[in-house]
Amino acid sequence: MSGSTFVPPRPATCAPSRAARELGLRRNEFTLAVRLGRIRTVPDEGGGGGRRVERAEIDRLRAQDGFPETLRERVRVVGTAEGAALMGIPAGRFTRLARLGLLVPVRLYLNRYRAVVWLYLAEELRQFAACAENAHLLKGRTPETLRGQLAAGVDLRARNWRGRHLGFLLREAEGPWARAGAVAVLLAPVEIADVVKDPYERAQLNRFRSAPSDHGAPGSPSAHLAEHLMTAHDSDEADWLRSELAHAVQEARDHSPAPRPAARHTAPARRPAAHHAHPVPPTAARHAVAAARPASPPPPRDHKGEPGATRPARGLRAWLHRRRPRPAEV
Repeated sequence: MSGSTFVPPRPATCAPSRAARELGLRRNEFTLAVRLGRIRTVPDEGGGGGRRVERAEIDRLRAQDGFPETLRERVRVVGTAEGAALMGIPAGRFTRLARLGLLVPVRLYLNRYRAVVWLYLAEELRQFAACAENAHLLKGRTPETLRGQLAAGVDLRARNWRGRHLGFLLREAEGPWARAGAVAVLLAPVEIADVVKDPYERAQLNRFRSAPSDHGAPGSPSAHLAEHLMTAHDSDEADWLRSELAHAVQEARDHSPAPRPAARHTAPARRPAAHHAHPVPPTAARHAVAAARPASPPPPRDHKGEPGATRPARGLRAWLHRRRPRPAEV
């Protein structure tokens, strides 16, 4: 058509990096939004094995009131000091509430002193402070039962973070083996081996059992710390996870058994070939017959001087002797 400009159709989905830019989010904010279910993703049908964002999902989020500030506020995270100020309580009380498991961290990082810094969703902190049932926890003296737990050294921050991370992994898991691998992430290898005896099933689990990818480069102190915090150490938590893993593996096994190497088929022992009689060439046959024939006795030796010894006629004499006519018998 003259006077018209061709506009190529937009792709139905886009990569996470592109979606984050269009939504005005940093990469860690985008990752958290996906894990929290704020942004819906779909499997990558191109075979890349990752996740993509549909164009319709981006349009839906961009059409919301207050975009992009409202979306960024929903995934905003704060530390202890900022969280305490947001809730209107001292930082010490905030830490005690977090240790008791009443405030659940959503992320962590290692500061320059290699100390763990827990991060919390600002949205959840505001909701906790606004709930009338929690008023006695924000003001006045901490209840006696809670003070006893604190005195005993209870600290549920890491455990609650593991539980939240497990929820993230289960939300992203596709298939029963991926769900079983998500549970296995929180267990030490020795615990997994004790629950899953089959080595091929453990290898299948390891395909989906990976350390958090957003807590430092592999081998770094942050990665080692995240791996340590990711592993359940309390006996009651580990026992619960072992039970969940056994159940998840059984479901995965019923759905699709773990792949195994193809059985080696050994070739059957070869039977000795029967010896068939082959036609023997004429010359070889003559030699074979001659070799099999008993040796003829040697001709009598002609000993001179022995009585009765005669010498056979040879040459012309023998021929003339054969040609001479024999006398008629009377």
